[in-house]
Amino acid sequence: MPVLRQATTADARLLAELGARTFVETFAVDNTEQNMAAYLAESFSPAKQQAELSDPNNIVRIAEVDGVAVGYSMLSTNKTPAGIESNNAIELVRLYVSKDCIGQGVGAALMRDCLEEAAKLGHDTIWLGVWEHNYRAQSFYRRWNFEVVGTHVFQLGDDSQTDLLMQRQLMSDTL
Repeated sequence: MPVLRQATTADARLLAELGARTFVETFAVDNTEQNMAAYLAESFSPAKQQAELSDPNNIVRIAEVDGVAVGYSMLSTNKTPAGIESNNAIELVRLYVSKDCIGQGVGAALMRDCLEEAAKLGHDTIWLGVWEHNYRAQSFYRRWNFEVVGTHVFQLGDDSQTDLLMQRQLMSDTL
């Protein structure tokens, strides 16, 4: 099982590398180099990670196996789109796991932690966006009782893609 720890601003470079690498592992085969490069530059620079880690509305956890970072999650209360039915929602912005660790319990440990943290903070709903063609992730989220409630646009470079909006109600006895 992985060891989870709270990320700090000192982890900005680590998360820039881990985030970019896991994003490429998952999505490069289905997207152009130009769109991938544009998105990676915008979303996974050390400066961007530093800003996200400094934002008090974000909670970032790193999963480590034998002291090596193999995944991470990020929760955020910064926005809730139309279609999410909640009075107090929190977004699961990222749940990324290194390709060689998929199926080894890292994603499950991160998800369990996210659900527990969201409930502990008093949120009634957790939501996320997942690419309509990322069937493995959709299946994972459905196993954790997330349901599709709508769609929104995810901009990858100059490609407007469709993400499914999924949500799950939080109740302390169903975690």
